[in-house]
Amino acid sequence: MDNQTEVRKFILLCLSNVQGLQKFLFILFLLLYLSSLLGNMAIMIVVVREPRLHTPMYFFLFNLSCLDIFYSTVTMPKMLAGFLSGHQGISYTGCLSQLHFFHFLGSSEALLLAVMAYDRYVAICNPLRYTLIMSPRACLQLAAATWATGFLHALMHTVMTSRLHFCGPNHIQHFFCDIKPLVRLACNSSQLNLGLLSIITGSLAIGPFVFTLLSYLYIFSFLRLKVQSKEGRRKAFSTCISHLTVVALLYVPVIFNYVPPSSGNSPRRDMIATLMYNIVTSVLNPLIYTLRNVEVKRALKRRLFSREFLAQKMFCLAACVG
Repeated sequence: MDNQTEVRKFILLCLSNVQGLQKFLFILFLLLYLSSLLGNMAIMIVVVREPRLHTPMYFFLFNLSCLDIFYSTVTMPKMLAGFLSGHQGISYTGCLSQLHFFHFLGSSEALLLAVMAYDRYVAICNPLRYTLIMSPRACLQLAAATWATGFLHALMHTVMTSRLHFCGPNHIQHFFCDIKPLVRLACNSSQLNLGLLSIITGSLAIGPFVFTLLSYLYIFSFLRLKVQSKEGRRKAFSTCISHLTVVALLYVPVIFNYVPPSSGNSPRRDMIATLMYNIVTSVLNPLIYTLRNVEVKRALKRRLFSREFLAQKMFCLAACVG
């Protein structure tokens, strides 16, 4: 091992080596990325500017939009550059950084969705104690816990991956540096890395997923048995269904990708699953929460599409041009 040369640069494959489709894929993923940025930024602006949305649910939605922006930014700019150049080289340090932030933000989002399910459970099933349980301090602590847990989870994988030796092929069968395609290139044993991936990462995916499903199962039972108002049921169901849609889009491909214990024999299958929860989900989240949420739609019209707001933007644009 000491006489072998350590690999200091990797080549990312898959999407960038599809001959004849680079320009089409560049335009497609650029539009998806811009949609993700604009949609999530719009939600963040509205939540901050609209006093009616200063509630725990929208505080967590603000965090979700923030995570989605960072999460897609970890992979998308590098992928887009690869479509233009036809070559995706990444340094060893850059590869570990990308791996770290991908798992940091991804696991934080998985935990945050479980926190949002708990928030809906308290709001619907225990409304009289909602303001006491979901106080501003409690919300900050829950949000901080999700971010901190995600960071520690990613740090574990980053440290364990940095202990591997790479002395042979340097072509990664993926569009970013993920653990499974990266450990296939290691010269020494990677069984511990794959075990941690299946056990720890699998638990971070399955645990919140089961908790979320149980929370909504209890909520739906409560609505059916205890809530007599049709309007109250409709409003609660609308909020819960939008959240459950996001949950399915994220958890299902994550579990499909990381829970199997083997190193994986289908890079293309893993890549498609990753595209779903890394890119597609971040694009659909703003649409799901706005299309099924009357309060957010009204706030968007009032804050982003009002005459005063548009006039202010036109004035700023004219000042910049002048």
